[in-house]
Amino acid sequence: MKDTLILSLENVRSYYAKGNYYVKAVDGVSFNIFKGEVVGIVGESGSGKSTLSNVMIMNIKKPLNFIEGKVILNVGANFLELNTLPRQELQKIIWGRETSIVPQSAMNALMPTKKIRDFISDLVKDHFERALNEEEIIERAKQRFTDVGLSPNDIYRYPFELSGGMRQRAVIAMATLLNPRLLICDEPTSALDVANQKLVLKTLEQLRKREIVESIVFITHDIATVRQIATRMVVMYAGKIVENSPVEDIIKDPLHPYSRGLLLSVVTPEPEIKKRGISFIPGTPPDLANPPIGCRFHPRCPYKMDICEKEEPPLKKVDTNREVACFLFNK
Repeated sequence: MKDTLILSLENVRSYYAKGNYYVKAVDGVSFNIFKGEVVGIVGESGSGKSTLSNVMIMNIKKPLNFIEGKVILNVGANFLELNTLPRQELQKIIWGRETSIVPQSAMNALMPTKKIRDFISDLVKDHFERALNEEEIIERAKQRFTDVGLSPNDIYRYPFELSGGMRQRAVIAMATLLNPRLLICDEPTSALDVANQKLVLKTLEQLRKREIVESIVFITHDIATVRQIATRMVVMYAGKIVENSPVEDIIKDPLHPYSRGLLLSVVTPEPEIKKRGISFIPGTPPDLANPPIGCRFHPRCPYKMDICEKEEPPLKKVDTNREVACFLFNK
C-alpha cells in the first residue's frame, strides 16, 4: 500500500488575511498520502481541517493565502508541484481528474431549481479541454450513479426530490465522475442520520476497493466514523499536526495529550473508550491570529513542562508507523 506516493505536503503554511494580520489556519504541516490509504483527519472546529482540504488541491481563494511550502502530486509517475501552477491549469488538468473534493455541506449546495443532469454537464465541460457530447456525459453519469447505489434516472431529478443521503451520494458520484486518484471528503456524514452515514461510508469504501479512486482523505470530528473507514489518523490542533498514527494504534494508545483528551471527550461506542470513561479538555483552543509561544496545546495540557512554553515540539517518528509532536516523546 505504501509503495506509491500520491500526495506529499512539505512544511505547508496557509493563512487567512484579516486586516493587517494573519490567522494561521494551516501552519507548518507535512505528511504523505499513499496509494490505497484512507486517511482520517480529525480535530476540533477551528483546528484547520477544512482549510487543509483546500490546500491539498490548491484551491486557494482570498482571504486565504498560500504562504510557503510544497504540495506535490504524483501524476502519471511525474511529480507536479501544485503550488506553482496557475489556477486555470489546476482546473483543467488536476481538479476532477487527479484530485477531487466533496466540500463541507456539499449536499445542500446544489441549486434546487437545477436538475442533477445540468450540474453534471457543467462539471465535465469545465474539466476537459474539449467538451464531451451530451450522450457521453449522460452515459458516464448513469454508470457512476449506479456505482454509488443510486438509480441512473436520478440524474434527471431535482436535488429537492432526493433525500439527504441520496444527495450526498449524488455529490460523491459527481466528484468521482472522472476517476480522480485522490478524493477528499470534508465532513461528508456530519448532517446525516446513522443509517445514511453507513451508506455513505460503504459507498466510499466501494469506490476505493474498485479503484475508481485510489486514496481517500476523510475529514471529520467523529472518532467512531474514522475508525469505520480509515487506515490512518492524522490529529490536528490549532493549525498543526500533533499526531499521525495507524487508526487502531491511536484508538488503543493515543500518544499526544490532545489526542488522548479528544478520545476521552466524545461519546462513542468504542469499547476502549467506554472503559476509560468520559472527560473533557479544559480551556479553549487558542486564537490563531496570536497563537501561544511554544507548543500550542500547552495552556490546556496537564503534562506541560517548562520547555513546552518556550519551544515548539517537532513532529517526530517514535515508532515505525507513528509520529507525534510532543516533548514527552522527543527525548
